[in-house]
Amino acid sequence: MADVRVDVLVTENKNLVKGLAKDDFVVTDEGQPQTLVSFSNGDEPLNLILLLDISGSMQKHIELISETARDALAHLRPADRVAIMVFAKTSEVHQAFSDNLAETARQISRAVQDHDVGNTTQINAAVVDAAHYMQAHAGPGGSRAILILTDNLSMSYQLTDGQVIRELNKADTVFNAIVTGHAIEPNPPTPRMFPNPDLTPANVMHLSDDTGGEWVKAERADQSFNTMIERIRSRYMLAYHEPAANPGSFRHVGVALTEAARKKYPLAELRARTGYYAE
Repeated sequence: MADVRVDVLVTENKNLVKGLAKDDFVVTDEGQPQTLVSFSNGDEPLNLILLLDISGSMQKHIELISETARDALAHLRPADRVAIMVFAKTSEVHQAFSDNLAETARQISRAVQDHDVGNTTQINAAVVDAAHYMQAHAGPGGSRAILILTDNLSMSYQLTDGQVIRELNKADTVFNAIVTGHAIEPNPPTPRMFPNPDLTPANVMHLSDDTGGEWVKAERADQSFNTMIERIRSRYMLAYHEPAANPGSFRHVGVALTEAARKKYPLAELRARTGYYAE
C-alpha cells in the first residue's frame, strides 16, 4: 500500500509557525479523516531543484542570488541535496543532486555561462522536465521541492497548467517561484486573447498554489531567495496510507489544524497540495 505524502507550510501573518505536533493536524482524503502514519518537521532530508531561467532578461537576477547563495543555502541541513537546472527554450541539468552545498552555491553563477538553451522561454516544459528529473533521481524518502527563478514571461504550446500540475503531483513535488519584473498573474486564457487554444500564457503562481507551494514577487531576488529557502526547509511532512480508489482518479486532500491548535494560532494559514492521482 502506497503512502500519500503531504508537505504543509503553516504561517500566521506571513511568519512561520514552528513547533506543531502530529496531533495538531487533521488530514482528509475526499472528505474522510485519515490516520497519519508518519510526521516530521525538518527531520527528513530535502531534495531541492533550483530551476533557473537564464534567458537574457534574467541573468542579472541570477548574479544577485549567486552573491548570497552561500547564506541562503545555510538554511539547509547536511543530508539535504540540491540540483541545478537551467532553461530558456529547452532545459539542461547544470548540477546533479549534490549534498556539497558550498559547491552548489559556487555553481549558480556558472550556470548562466555554461549552457546554450535557446532564446525563447518555455516555462511549462522546463517544469515538467524538472518534475521528471525529480522522479528519476531524488530517490525514496525525503521531501521534494522545486524553486524556480523566472519573470513568468512565456507562452506554452500544447502543455497546459493542468498537465504540469499532474506531473508535479506524480513526483510528490512542491513547486515554489520567485518572480521578477512585474509579477502580474495572467488572466485565464480566452479565445479572444489567445485564439489558438494550443497556446497558453505561463502562470507559475497557479502551479505554486495547486501544489501547496509559494510564490513571491522579487524586487530583490537575493533577499527573496534566502527567505524562500528557509520556508521550503520549514515545512511539515504528513503521510497516510492511500485509500482504495480507481487508478488514475483524482483524489482531493484537505489539511487543517485541530480546534486546539487553531485556538493557539487563530490566523494560521496552511499551504498544501490540493490532491493527487490514485495509483
